[in-house]
Amino acid sequence: MTKMGTGKTAGQQPMGGISRRSVLQGLGAGAVAAIAGKAGFVDHARAAESLNYMCWEGYNTPAILDPFQKANDVAVSVDLITDSAGGFAKLAAGAYRDFDLVSSDSPWIARMGPAGICRYIEDADFTEQYAEFYPQFRAPFAPLQHEGKATGLPTRWGWVGPTVNTKFDKLETWSSYAPVFDAAYRDKICLLDWGDWPIMPLALYAGVNPYEELDQAALDEVRKVLRAAFKNTRAVVADLSIAQKGLIDGSFRALIGGGTYATSSLRLAGHDYIQSIVPEPRNGLKQGIIWMEATGLLDNGKNSKLPVDFLKYIVSPEVAVKLAITEATSNLVPNQKAEALFTEEQKTALQMDYMWTAWDNSQFHTVAPNIDDMLAIWQEELSAR
Repeated sequence: MTKMGTGKTAGQQPMGGISRRSVLQGLGAGAVAAIAGKAGFVDHARAAESLNYMCWEGYNTPAILDPFQKANDVAVSVDLITDSAGGFAKLAAGAYRDFDLVSSDSPWIARMGPAGICRYIEDADFTEQYAEFYPQFRAPFAPLQHEGKATGLPTRWGWVGPTVNTKFDKLETWSSYAPVFDAAYRDKICLLDWGDWPIMPLALYAGVNPYEELDQAALDEVRKVLRAAFKNTRAVVADLSIAQKGLIDGSFRALIGGGTYATSSLRLAGHDYIQSIVPEPRNGLKQGIIWMEATGLLDNGKNSKLPVDFLKYIVSPEVAVKLAITEATSNLVPNQKAEALFTEEQKTALQMDYMWTAWDNSQFHTVAPNIDDMLAIWQEELSAR
């Protein structure tokens, strides 16, 4: 799920969701150092080829990179992303010439097409990979299409809905976001300060589709629903570990704006009484949100086969499982064959028995035309809280 939405850059529309990553920036810095120390698997100075890779944490773990480096006599150099918009802006400003691949949030991979920095993949060259995917992710996969061409392949996904501690509450109570505004839940709710992620579901609850162009009346409704949520909320938290601790000990009955990204690692650690669900449709709008990461190739003029091989490698069943279960987070993957490689414990942690219910009752996260306006409203109402 994405991180924290920021301002516009010329020629681009912002996509929120960067903030889920911001909570891991401290880990990212340490992880880079740790990985640098472990990456002695391949002598970078003597490797026959090099591959420059921009990605989120998790994609750069030695368990994923080292086998590919050894098998292909290649040195993979990693530039770790700390926010989706920043990574895209860097590439669009000219750095795309220096990179071969990027793994980021799917709206930014899709935007590489109209930005003219994408090396499109030929679906026919990835028939084996698509055949391994769940049907929902097979070609032509609309969220990654631009003018009939694929800008990348999906790599990780999940959903955003209320994250509930069932020791203290019933899931049925959260068949809508109504408890966020219920006086009975005053000081029992935590909003995650993760850019657009808490905004989008609350907007949907108010009957506003944030993925459409919004007029002033719709933006006024967003303001009203956020103001009401802030008044009934105990805390607005950016640090995931603090939010998770409060959820476990009952200080918070629910987290809003995190979904499976905030849940799966807790469940894998034994807290299986914590679940992320999707509320029922309201006012004709699906109330859940599907987030997804993807990996795309950069049009750097080299036309090398190696990035294509790496893209096929990163979505393969064996690697997908490693990408799904990392030290930082645990997330679903689009490869259907990978499901047989997960342990029952991992499947339970990822809520695999619920994932298609969530999918069917969710919006797919795309670029929100008015994200700047909504983020400004969030900050204004938060300051006035």
